[in-house]
Amino acid sequence: MCILTFIKPGITPDTDLLMRGALVNPDGHGYAVHIGEEIVTGHSLDAPELIAEFAKLRTRHPDGPALFHSRLATHGVEDLSNCHPFVVGGDERTVLAHNGILPDNVHPAKGDPRSDTRIAAEDFLPRRPFGSLDSWAGRDGLERWLGRDKLVLLTVDPAYKHSAYIFNEHRGHWVAGSWYSNDTYRWRLWLDEAGCEACGEYEPDKFGPHCPTCGHCEECRRPFPACVCPDLDGLERYADLELDHWLYDTT
Repeated sequence: MCILTFIKPGITPDTDLLMRGALVNPDGHGYAVHIGEEIVTGHSLDAPELIAEFAKLRTRHPDGPALFHSRLATHGVEDLSNCHPFVVGGDERTVLAHNGILPDNVHPAKGDPRSDTRIAAEDFLPRRPFGSLDSWAGRDGLERWLGRDKLVLLTVDPAYKHSAYIFNEHRGHWVAGSWYSNDTYRWRLWLDEAGCEACGEYEPDKFGPHCPTCGHCEECRRPFPACVCPDLDGLERYADLELDHWLYDTT
């Protein structure tokens, strides 16, 4: 699932919410802060250490947009190289972070240790497959390709009209000047009630490993129907409930 947070200029990030999201999405963390002439990034597998570093940097540079990302791995190895954000096309003036699982055309080939987002940033998006992201057609093309996924881009490249972009913004939500790609930062509300680690929803009568709201599997950590667990009987029981939104609504 992952969680991606965008912080507006002038807004102080809520480090407690970042930490909650990091605990549910523990496979690596990263930030980017726009400081005027450049973008400063940081990556770590240690969430508390990186959040403290991010908060300190943000205090010194509060006037630009910023982002923070915590990863729940689906593709690629679980190390610093696959922690968001990623430089776009080798140009450190532009970085991106993403929440979701991208289309098959950027999934890693056998033996490729990169994540889907890293491949998109390094190989696919630099070719400008959708044209200018400042155009309606370019933005629409990228958002259609993303599907239900979300993506944030920060840049100091003058080729862009803006310093920050949120793609599929409507699929996340705003809280006090920060945009969150999903609700996983709310996990503590259901900590003692077995809430879903992906979407945070609590279902007291849940049976089996799959969340009845988003389809996330607690065993293999993949969304239904991409679950790779052998419990086919359990999947058939879920299919009988006819909750078709599992196939699409993973936010």
